[in-house]
Amino acid sequence: MDCNELVELVTEYLEHALDPAVRARFEAHLSECDGCENYVEQFRTTIQTLGRVTADRLDPDFRQRLLDTFRGWQPDQR
Repeated sequence: MDCNELVELVTEYLEHALDPAVRARFEAHLSECDGCENYVEQFRTTIQTLGRVTADRLDPDFRQRLLDTFRGWQPDQR
């Protein structure tokens, strides 16, 4: 698995929705790639933080900045 494939699958991974074989490949990549490991941890932190904020309390400008940040993020390519 490469970094781009991992990024595409991160949501399914965190929701425990990946096929066991794909999950094993995902975790093997994580064990070898610090950039992707950091990405997954940042994603977890974001989910935990935003999980405490209801949509009506999230500032629209902040929401847009957050989306822009993740949209433009690229893991370290090895």
